[in-house]
Amino acid sequence: MIWRSVVGKLWGTILLLVSVVLFILTVLLLQFFEDLIVDNAKVQLSQLAGSLVEVIEEDDRFESSEETVSSVVDAHSSNIIILGEDLRFAHASDQTDLELLPYSLFLKDEELSRVLKKGEAVSVQGAFPLEEGNDTESNEILIVGKPVQLSSNERGAVFIYQSLDLIQETNKKAKQIIYFSAGIAIILTTIFAFFLSTRITAPLRRMREAALEVAQGKFDTKVPILTHDEIGELALSFNRMGRKLKNNITALSQEKEQLSSILSSMADGVITLDRKGKILVTNPPSERFIQAWYYEQGMKEESEGEVLPEQINDLFRRVVNLEKEQMTEIELQGRSWVVVMTPLYNQAYVRGAVAVFRDMTDERQHDKLRKDFIANVSHELRTPIAMLQGYSEAIIDDIAATEAEKKDIAQIIYDESLRMGRLVNELLDLARMEAGHVSLEKMEIKVDEFFPRVVRKFQGLSKEREISLELQKPDHSSIMYGDPDRLEQVMTNLVDNAIRHTNKGGHVQVKVMDQSDGTYVEVKDTGSGIPKEDLPFVFERFYKADKARTRGRSGTGLGLAIAKNIVDSHGGKISVHSKVGEGTTFSFHIPHFDHEENKN
Repeated sequence: MIWRSVVGKLWGTILLLVSVVLFILTVLLLQFFEDLIVDNAKVQLSQLAGSLVEVIEEDDRFESSEETVSSVVDAHSSNIIILGEDLRFAHASDQTDLELLPYSLFLKDEELSRVLKKGEAVSVQGAFPLEEGNDTESNEILIVGKPVQLSSNERGAVFIYQSLDLIQETNKKAKQIIYFSAGIAIILTTIFAFFLSTRITAPLRRMREAALEVAQGKFDTKVPILTHDEIGELALSFNRMGRKLKNNITALSQEKEQLSSILSSMADGVITLDRKGKILVTNPPSERFIQAWYYEQGMKEESEGEVLPEQINDLFRRVVNLEKEQMTEIELQGRSWVVVMTPLYNQAYVRGAVAVFRDMTDERQHDKLRKDFIANVSHELRTPIAMLQGYSEAIIDDIAATEAEKKDIAQIIYDESLRMGRLVNELLDLARMEAGHVSLEKMEIKVDEFFPRVVRKFQGLSKEREISLELQKPDHSSIMYGDPDRLEQVMTNLVDNAIRHTNKGGHVQVKVMDQSDGTYVEVKDTGSGIPKEDLPFVFERFYKADKARTRGRSGTGLGLAIAKNIVDSHGGKISVHSKVGEGTTFSFHIPHFDHEENKN
């Protein structure tokens, strides 16, 4: 629409201004012309009336001057009426179409009658009725009346009047001139407005196009500077704005990338929340925390959306209400998380909060290990040392009466010394493994021969405990690369633990799968399971979730730690999944290695 554009608004403004000026000028000119014509007519009629009064008064009788009066009136295109006590005279000029006014008008009209009654000269302008046949019509007439001495004993009045149609004609001509001038002015105004608006709006339209391009991300867009006036300065300012905007956007992008890199590389989890508690920004550690919570709650992230634990929501509400930093600790999937939440301000009010999640499991675990290590070693060594001491004193004090008793005591001393040696050797092996001083003798291992041999060693123990022991392996022959002695040590430890912690009538399954990138082994039992709070510690030294479940076959608590180090040294990964009352599954993966490289 043209009226919504700058061109239309400018043209309409100028046109309205010109129209108002012309209207005011027309009114003033018409009034001026009307007043000028009326004033001139009054002067002329007044002079004419004065001359006629002099002519009439010079003669003793009016009849002698009647012809002169008529000729003078004809010469001035006017009508005349002379009234006296007995005299009634009226004459209409042949030069005008104006009819004679009735005598009664001059006698009854308040203004006109003052000439006869008071002898005053009057000048009256108005619409007076004219009788033409049987019709009466009004006309704008100017009447000038003066007193006259008709005779020595008779006074009268002379009324000269003429039509003011000339004023209407003059106004009509003036209006035509003004309308013509207005038309020319409007045409010139339109041309001038469009020319001026084009000069103004052309760079503005270019700026609009440039602004749209900048809004689309094209910050290199420039507006040409064609003039050095305000529009040119506006274009210059627009170009400067584009450059600064580009620099700011670039700086923001770099800062965003830097912040994203920092968040991604942080070991701590970070979550930014808005004022309603909706998640805005997360990093990988915080996402793992949320996924772990979803898993524990049995929810699906896709269906539940961005939901946080109730402890986090309570912490967020305290932060918003108190506007202070708050902290809490959450136990989730056997891991300990410390959450520190700080409010984010938007000038005068809190616009959200940022929460930092720190996984304190390792710190808690290390603290626990440091406290328990000496106690565990002392506990493991105290029993065999006490037994060695006690039975040695029995031999010294000759408590054993027979050779059989002495032999039994010696056997117990021998078994406990073997147990102490085994504990010390396992500690040394574990220390050497962690220090990287143990070399692996890697070679080809036939899966269909290695795993059946390991499982057969436990058939007797499983039958003794009335536990079903099953092996599932690939139907085809496959090869695994590794140190057979060390891998057998891992399998022995896992199968032995599974049998020892499975109740009578339970089931232990060893499953071997050949994968494209290595060999996957799974040892699954239907035992009592491991509590979730103990899951992070099962591969630590001296871990025993419940010593009562060893059923008389006390272990050292180092088997799983050694198994983890052996798997790690093969470049593999070992993990555990367990639920109390449902059983435990240990699984590890040994990747393939290049055969020629292993031979070297």
